[in-house]
Amino acid sequence: MKSISYLIKPVSSACNMQCRYCFYKDVSSHRQTACFEVMNEGTVRHILEQSKNYDDVTFAFQGGEPMLAGLDFYKRFVREAELVLTKQNIHYVLQTNGILIDEAWCAFFKEKDFLIGISLDGYKDNHDYFRKTNEGKNTFHTVFQALTKLRNHNVSFNILMVLTSSLAKHPQKLFQFLIRNRIQYVQLIPCLPEIGVNKDMYSLTPELFYSFYKIFFDLWYKEVLKGNYISVGLFDNLILLFQNKTTQQCGMRGYCSFQNIIESNGNVYPCDFYAVDDYVCGNINETNINEIQTCSKANQFINTSKNKSDLCIRCPFYSICKGNCKRMSVCYRNDTFCGYKKFLEYSGPYFNRLAQMFS
Repeated sequence: MKSISYLIKPVSSACNMQCRYCFYKDVSSHRQTACFEVMNEGTVRHILEQSKNYDDVTFAFQGGEPMLAGLDFYKRFVREAELVLTKQNIHYVLQTNGILIDEAWCAFFKEKDFLIGISLDGYKDNHDYFRKTNEGKNTFHTVFQALTKLRNHNVSFNILMVLTSSLAKHPQKLFQFLIRNRIQYVQLIPCLPEIGVNKDMYSLTPELFYSFYKIFFDLWYKEVLKGNYISVGLFDNLILLFQNKTTQQCGMRGYCSFQNIIESNGNVYPCDFYAVDDYVCGNINETNINEIQTCSKANQFINTSKNKSDLCIRCPFYSICKGNCKRMSVCYRNDTFCGYKKFLEYSGPYFNRLAQMFS
């Protein structure tokens, strides 16, 4: 089956929040134009027309805050997609900070079977410190109410948590938050430093990566043995790797693949972490997506990701880790310590068992 997945930014980097660690605000600040206008109907039409040659198509929407495009934008997008892609399997994903979610949005998400990723940085004190509105107001209660609305409408969702250096110091507290609030699907996203920097005040360090996950894994594994499997992004993908299967997360494959990041003006980039002017591979309004994916810039980006350090290649876990994501590597290893290696030394035997258990 021929498939394609797009990560679409309908409002570019525009957002109704000011998160202290926002990586896309940092990325977009390195462009000549930090924020483009809202995606127009012509760009939407070009995306849809170029999807006709695929059997399976995923449209993932991200920001900034993608819900700022308005509910009518998504209704038009889906209506047009259903008219143009009559023979394709279509999937919709939307990542949001949750501030704008109301009953109307939930009804639409349910009707069109959207998978929602909602950003919630754990317990209240941590979330409210990092994730405030543009007016400086706390957002935990608003986001938690949005989560409740999604549940009431039976909308599929998972929780996206940014693992900062401060949150990584409290694995027990975070895990109890998950248990107490019946959160079954969570992705812990390492907090990245700004582009060109190896560490800042919020970014996850290799040492904290290891100390956090060692304790968090123990708590998680005890729940698995009780029959309560909580889907944690890293652990789900490690089980697949120990089964010699392909992971869902591109960085864990050890090399980059072209991710079809489409900015609101139609510019296409190979990766969300590199949505800067130097990595524009074309514009969906002007160039076929196949030509964009195979252009010289795209090939150079992918080939560069395959260059690994001698330290990685000599590592006994290289066949599992494969050097991981080149952008996130600063959160996993430095010149003297690899938190990923230490974690796999500890957890590897357990993941072997889990791989067999779920094979």
